[in-house]
Amino acid sequence: MAWVLKMDEVIESGLVHDFDASLSGIGQELGAGAYSMSDVLALPIFKQEDSSLPPENEPKHPPFQYVMCAATSPAVKLHDETLTYLNQGQSYEIRMLDNRKAGDIPEINGKLVKSIIRVVFHDRRLQYTEHQQLEGWKWNRPGDRLLDLDIPMSVGVIDIKTNPSQLNAVEFLWDPTKCTSAFIQVHCISTEFTPRKHGGEKGVPFRIQVDTFKQTENGEYTDHLHSASCQIKVFKPKGADRKQKTDREKMEKRTAHEKEKYQPSYDTTILTECSPWPDTPTTFVNNSPTPAPAFTSAQHSTYSVPDSNSSSPNHQGDGTSQGSGDQLHPSATIQETQQWLLKHRFSTYTRLFSNFSGADLLKLTREDLVQICGPADGIRLYNALKSRSVRPRLTIYVCQEPSRSIQLERQDTGNGDNSNGAIYVYHAIYLEEMAASEVTRKLALAFNIPLHQINQVYRQGPTGIHILVSDQMVQNFQDESCFLFTTIKAENEGFHIILK
Repeated sequence: MAWVLKMDEVIESGLVHDFDASLSGIGQELGAGAYSMSDVLALPIFKQEDSSLPPENEPKHPPFQYVMCAATSPAVKLHDETLTYLNQGQSYEIRMLDNRKAGDIPEINGKLVKSIIRVVFHDRRLQYTEHQQLEGWKWNRPGDRLLDLDIPMSVGVIDIKTNPSQLNAVEFLWDPTKCTSAFIQVHCISTEFTPRKHGGEKGVPFRIQVDTFKQTENGEYTDHLHSASCQIKVFKPKGADRKQKTDREKMEKRTAHEKEKYQPSYDTTILTECSPWPDTPTTFVNNSPTPAPAFTSAQHSTYSVPDSNSSSPNHQGDGTSQGSGDQLHPSATIQETQQWLLKHRFSTYTRLFSNFSGADLLKLTREDLVQICGPADGIRLYNALKSRSVRPRLTIYVCQEPSRSIQLERQDTGNGDNSNGAIYVYHAIYLEEMAASEVTRKLALAFNIPLHQINQVYRQGPTGIHILVSDQMVQNFQDESCFLFTTIKAENEGFHIILK
């Protein structure tokens, strides 16, 4: 009793600087039964005195805390990491909480921070083969993502971005001083990454990881602030609820002594601090990879004109592809195939087809490409590989007037009589833009007339008048109309073309 009273006197007196002397006095008063200095400091009453501990010995205080609103499993031993079961495709809330003390990280006051949420493998072995595992999942689930953000449900998140090449991550900005909740949906299930075995399969665990960054002086969110994660398993819809119920029933059957070895189930899951994910956030900013500059100016290839011998839209498509280098040839190397994919706006799939030559890519069927790339991109890639041309909106046939046309001898083999009638060769002009300028451009190319020398294109009307060909007139041409044309020299040494 004298010990407790003496300690109260020391503490109430506030003589912290005479702490050692006080202890010495207490030891003398207790006599032979006195504790040594090390024994006294080990007593629980001194552990509660925070004022006696220097600030540097205090545990690290995390600036943020992330809480996922999903219950932890009761079948986890005391010293093991918590495990949370999720249903595939169901939205789960992750609350983004500002956990800073006064004066902590003042540079983010009044500013936004960026967080990247990922679903990654818990198993170290699968982490080493993550790229191959995700590509295999993508092959079996074309067009799907492993992780999505439920935007309508989320609160306080802005500038949300997803990257087609990173199907397992989403990023957003948020204000730590405001209420923020991100609702996530995990679409992959744990058994999709397990080897097929006889009977039941044990699914692999995943991790939900949140990495948060602050803005640097150059405006990029690359300065790491905090990372935390938790262990999860994902089941088919309603499977997580059944698994949670099964674990709870198993624990109820255990004895009280066995239950002491397991941690209780909590209504929410607190993400624990961890190392930042090795990916640099700067590679995640853009929504899609930027094609190489050499392939950014090919917009005119769509309206290229077939050579003068073409006589059908199919022939036109083939001629255009070969002439402009748009067609992928079986002899194309891996590098040339990559360039072809970039040029035709398939940059998202360059990594997937990184080892494909032209022959490899051309062997894939329409069904293969739809399964790999999804319906929209798969059909578009198949059409690009097969050089399918779009049906023209209007086709007209044009021939030079008889004096300049190619004369061909026609022989009637039926009755043996010869005829010297001329066959006039027409050129098919396929129009997609339905514009007068398109008519001029394609006439120039078909008949080898320098485009800059054509001043105007006219159509001969009633009583021989010349009517300027306008966009409206072209739009009113009848499909497969036939025209003879002649060229008339203009005053500036150019030409006028007259359609008859």
